[in-house]
Amino acid sequence: MATYREKAIHLAVLSIGVGAMFIASFASYAHFDFANAQSNYRTSMQPQGVQSTQEVQNTTTKNYTGLEEKNKALVLKAFDTLFNNRDYVAAEGYWSPKYIQHSAVVPPGRDGLFNLVKNSPPTLKYEPGIIVADGDFVIVQGRFSGMGQPVNWIAADILRIEDGILVEHWDVIQDEATQEQSKGGFPMFGDKFPNPLENE
Repeated sequence: MATYREKAIHLAVLSIGVGAMFIASFASYAHFDFANAQSNYRTSMQPQGVQSTQEVQNTTTKNYTGLEEKNKALVLKAFDTLFNNRDYVAAEGYWSPKYIQHSAVVPPGRDGLFNLVKNSPPTLKYEPGIIVADGDFVIVQGRFSGMGQPVNWIAADILRIEDGILVEHWDVIQDEATQEQSKGGFPMFGDKFPNPLENE
């Protein structure tokens, strides 16, 4: 069970122009927490003694960078171990036995995920794309291909990490659009559209 420490939040509300307001919160423990900022100006005129947005972000970066880089590397290694290498014994070291699953397409728990992969075609491949982290949470965009489906999946997987293992998961999954299907005109993953013949 996660342990939470009490923290005091201090709000600074700054008027920076007609109809514009900047709200920042600062947590008194461990690191500054840039919780909420709203502004319709790209530059702010701040009174003396109030930290700028950049100062808060820099402080956050200094305190978070090591943990977040470690968590991103953990997720990438875990996904490669499970989906590409199919090393289930090694993968157990990355997923909690009490893994909480929020996905609509993956059965519950660590066993549900592992069994899904075991029952997938040997051609299953996972490719990571954009990855971001915020404290104990990592979001990685990736492509699942070779699943025996008519189209690839583009997924945004959201992982919560606790004590160096994956303990909770959410996802958002879309079919990968071809160039003809794309409304935006740019690939959903990488720098080129998929070849529709690849999944035939």
